[in-house]
Amino acid sequence: MHAKMGKLQVCSCFFQSLLLVCFFQYCTTTLGQPAQAPALPAVAPAKPANAPASAPTPPGPPDVTKILQKAGGFTILIRLLKRTAVADQIKGQLNDTKNGFTLFAPNDAAFSNLKSGTLNSLSDEQKIRLIQFHTLPTYYSLANFQTVSNPLRTQAGDTNPGDYPLNVTSVGNQVNISTGLVNASVSGTVYSDNQLAVYQVDKVLLPLDIFVAKPPVPAPAPAPTKPKAKKKTAGSPESSTSATTTSTVVNSDAVRFTEQAVMVSVGVSVFVAALSML
Repeated sequence: MHAKMGKLQVCSCFFQSLLLVCFFQYCTTTLGQPAQAPALPAVAPAKPANAPASAPTPPGPPDVTKILQKAGGFTILIRLLKRTAVADQIKGQLNDTKNGFTLFAPNDAAFSNLKSGTLNSLSDEQKIRLIQFHTLPTYYSLANFQTVSNPLRTQAGDTNPGDYPLNVTSVGNQVNISTGLVNASVSGTVYSDNQLAVYQVDKVLLPLDIFVAKPPVPAPAPAPTKPKAKKKTAGSPESSTSATTTSTVVNSDAVRFTEQAVMVSVGVSVFVAALSML
């Protein structure tokens, strides 16, 4: 029994020694190696010295509603510009054309001076025309108004008489606007950048085509009717006249026939008498 216990102790010591040897070798081969350096981040390739710089993104066209909001006092005009989509129309045309744009901007005080219910009485189409009447499809500086040819073309229509004419005159620093119904003045410059000009006006520009009723077009005159032919009756004067004429013609022919018969009978008598004398 003691011999077996002795063998087990010897075996246990052997395995413990073997484990210690393996652990010692692991430490010397693994821990003894130097630690691996961390990977460096990738370096972007350097741009050539003569590479052109990237062009800055060009700014978009100016937003007229933001300009009016920043200026203040144009709440009603801003609402109408948005509801009628004229604000989007201005922005789109500024983006597509180089002619620029000019807006005459009545402030809230100008709209409040209108007769009560004026805006509410307009149809959607008339509201669009009203706001378009305040816009010119060309950029005008205040100095340009001294040399313009009237009437000016607005977005509401052309320059033909009756089609939203707008006349602008300039005397010194004073710019006056006439619609044929309203005389207004430019009271200040809200914004100007050689592409878009926004001028404050002291009155709402009312076009004749919307606020003055056109005279009704006269109806064409009826074509003259031909008189109906009258039916002839036996007792009418015309029929009696005709009958008289016919009778006269018949009687005249009868007289002629009688005269001819008499002349023939006389001639025969003379001829017979001459024969008897022989």
